[in-house]
Amino acid sequence: MSIACVSVILLSMMIGVLISRNTTAARQPADYEAIDAIEKLLPQTQCGDCGFNACRPYAEAIVKHAADINRCLPGGLETVQALSLKTGLVAKPLYKKTDKYEKPRIAFIHEEQCIGCTKCIIACPVDAIIGAPKQMHSIINAHCTGCELCVAPCPVDCISMVAAS
Repeated sequence: MSIACVSVILLSMMIGVLISRNTTAARQPADYEAIDAIEKLLPQTQCGDCGFNACRPYAEAIVKHAADINRCLPGGLETVQALSLKTGLVAKPLYKKTDKYEKPRIAFIHEEQCIGCTKCIIACPVDAIIGAPKQMHSIINAHCTGCELCVAPCPVDCISMVAAS
């Protein structure tokens, strides 16, 4: 192989590496540390009440100034204050009123009614439900965040929200 061929191959490889690095960097958020810090302040309920499907995307939106800091209903005013201190943004009242998170609640499956459809397992964002298809399911109380996302998909209405003990 001639020196020219080897040079062209090496140059092509270097260009490929540079392009892949820039593409990867373009896909990554600019400020991981800020996003991580904000995400740690959120309650990790993954409930979606803020308008995002989990706490991480909400934290990313806050960093990009695409969402207000007052959208975390489970975190309440405490979280709004903490986010205000962290971001330097002005604290506002929660964007909507709810008593859903005043008293901690968890899901409870009435096991005698459970048909084992697994729809609740699929809906649970924190993997707090255990069970197998066509078998009874149960809640792992320590993991349940009380988001209620498992209630609506249940075709036999065997899930209710109860006070956390």
